[in-house]
Amino acid sequence: MILRFEKDLPMLLFALVGASTLASLPQVESAWTGVKEVYGEQDFGLRILRELMLLVLVAYAFFEPRLRNGALSSRVLAFLGAVATYVLFEVGYALYLDLPFVVPMAGLRVFEYLPLALIGFVTSRLGAGDYILNRFAHYLRYYIAVQAVLAIAQALWAPPLFGVSFLGGGRPFGTFVSPNLFGATMATCALLFSLVPAMGKWVAVSVFLALLSGSRTAFISALLVVYFQVYARLRPRDRWALVMPAPVLAVGALVLASSPLLSGRNDADPTEDGRIALWQRVFSEQVHGPADVLFGWGLGLSSNTINILYGAEHFPGQFDSDSLYLFLLNGYGLIGLLAYLLFLWMTTRTSIHRNKGVVVMFIFVAGLTFNMWEYFPQNAMLMYLWGMVLGTGLQREASPLPIFRPSRF
Repeated sequence: MILRFEKDLPMLLFALVGASTLASLPQVESAWTGVKEVYGEQDFGLRILRELMLLVLVAYAFFEPRLRNGALSSRVLAFLGAVATYVLFEVGYALYLDLPFVVPMAGLRVFEYLPLALIGFVTSRLGAGDYILNRFAHYLRYYIAVQAVLAIAQALWAPPLFGVSFLGGGRPFGTFVSPNLFGATMATCALLFSLVPAMGKWVAVSVFLALLSGSRTAFISALLVVYFQVYARLRPRDRWALVMPAPVLAVGALVLASSPLLSGRNDADPTEDGRIALWQRVFSEQVHGPADVLFGWGLGLSSNTINILYGAEHFPGQFDSDSLYLFLLNGYGLIGLLAYLLFLWMTTRTSIHRNKGVVVMFIFVAGLTFNMWEYFPQNAMLMYLWGMVLGTGLQREASPLPIFRPSRF
């Protein structure tokens, strides 16, 4: 059997993302009937499909010699070794706090789709990043078409379980457990389509679905994609006219996203829906000294997995983080949080990818009020894009790997 990742990888990525249409099917069926399942009653049966597809991708990367050799380079292994060392320290600290082993394991979910970042990194180093992304985006159109049909039907006729859409029905959730997850995925699809030429109409469809979801984070993330699209189309000498009002536009987008008319919720104001108050309470009650600030106060205590398995506030210090940065601060401390932000900054400094700005900014913004690395398939797509952008920065270095040329296929 001949493995050629240039043809195989786009289909495997599409199959992985497509698994989300079945993974939450029991919860989707309940939502259609107007029943909102609580954490402890959610069925995990079909969710194993996404883990199985991830294993297939990892196995494929291992058996494909060019992907395997690229992922096992000294630079990659050194980076992974440094990350693993600190992560093992945090796991040991969580066990020292007498937390069950499953709790720190849940805190490792931010690394679950890291193999996709490695695959994206290697494909860029081989010069195949844009080609694979183009093929993946063309397959992804079918996924968006299915989600669009379901979302419009739900926005017209579904029970208003999560709030009311501006089309009169419930806020759409597609094939996800909530409109927020649906909107986040649609915004990420908009980002992915924006990186591929001649995909403007699919960017527009994805942005519309993100808007329809009523998710604040999805709305702002989608607008960010639109902003960069407009910015890229302006002449360099005219771009200042878009940069100057950027802070005002950002504030306006936040106000608009928080409007009940757009979000479909009466508690749309982020200062009144309990999130800010929750974060203030967490800091006042759980941070007791410099060690808690530097190293965190319990890896995994802010994971949604623990909320589902044990219920809310089962352990001292347990909470629903919502924000990726609060998740990192809780589990990995200020050291881990700064390391994450530093790596984002280094991506912009080392990458030569023409769209590095929008990808890195999207990842940064999406994590402000949403723990995106815990939610599938947004985490899968963003991990791959991050690795692809970072890998472009090292593409010109001398490498024993054969460089991909589309004319061969």
